[in-house]
Amino acid sequence: MSRDTARVEAFSDAVIAVALTLMAVELLQFNPEGAADTDLVSRLQQEWRAFLAYVITFAVVGQIWLAHHNSWRYVVRVDQMLLVLNLLMLMFVAAIPFTANQLSDHLRGSELDQRLSAAIYVGAVLGEALFFNLSWWWARWRGLLNPDLDPRLAASVSRRYLIRPLLYLIAFAIVFINPTLSLLSYLLLVAIYVIRGPGDLPPSGRAKDECD
Repeated sequence: MSRDTARVEAFSDAVIAVALTLMAVELLQFNPEGAADTDLVSRLQQEWRAFLAYVITFAVVGQIWLAHHNSWRYVVRVDQMLLVLNLLMLMFVAAIPFTANQLSDHLRGSELDQRLSAAIYVGAVLGEALFFNLSWWWARWRGLLNPDLDPRLAASVSRRYLIRPLLYLIAFAIVFINPTLSLLSYLLLVAIYVIRGPGDLPPSGRAKDECD
């Protein structure tokens, strides 16, 4: 018997929500090794890297949720492989809070530590992006999408999703120039995907999506 997507979407939403919560717990705190009697302004200045990592990573994970929400509007059935691919994607999403914490801790460390923590961070987001793409392509290939979906729109969505792994790799390459600039470059990716594109929810009042 085939299943609809309700349970998969609910489970995915829960995992992403927990990841965002854990990220706040990991990053929005003062270093326990800091002096307790240090004034608040000084401690905030000391922890600015962690707060920056939180804002950027929250935006990245939020963009993942938006993309998942938009793409799964077109998935009407699931099979075993799609469930596995979605679980693997969520495995990387769940690891993002840990990698973001490592990145913020080592932005002020040695050059090797900076590059290694950046590699771990991009490994998590890149793994998520790859399995996200595999899930979409599998759903297209196995006929799990809405049969009324315009093939041209499906192709446009596929091309758009392929850009994300490439942008992650570019952001990682920038770490060899400046680690903080590399972290900020992830915001460019978020901005690109926040702007409405193929497959995203249409403006209120529009009857249906149009293929760009």
